[in-house]
Amino acid sequence: MTAIDTLIKLTDSAGGRFRLAAIAEAWSWAGLLAGMCFKYLIVLDPIGVQIMGPIHGILFITYLIATFQAAKEYRWSSRARFLALLAAIPPFTTWLFERVAMKRGMLGVVSSGAESGALAGRRR
Repeated sequence: MTAIDTLIKLTDSAGGRFRLAAIAEAWSWAGLLAGMCFKYLIVLDPIGVQIMGPIHGILFITYLIATFQAAKEYRWSSRARFLALLAAIPPFTTWLFERVAMKRGMLGVVSSGAESGALAGRRR
């Protein structure tokens, strides 16, 4: 199964869309932080922030939408919904919440392609 096939399978369910949004939002944080490092410490040029800022903003909103969809479909508790939304604020915490939600079965059944970790860069 290719990475593209895995991405397509992830979009088939609210749990998969949530996983995809959580991982993408975490990576966009990395890009934004790198852009800020270049802007304020290395080259003093705002181009990295100008590029990654809007990308991160779009992925942040995508994560919020995916969170509401998953919470509704999988009937998350108010506490779980709150923690998922709170996870969008500190860098990389959406990925951490996604891992916890997977382990606790909060995202329904995920296809074997998604479980292989292709999106997170893990190999078995």
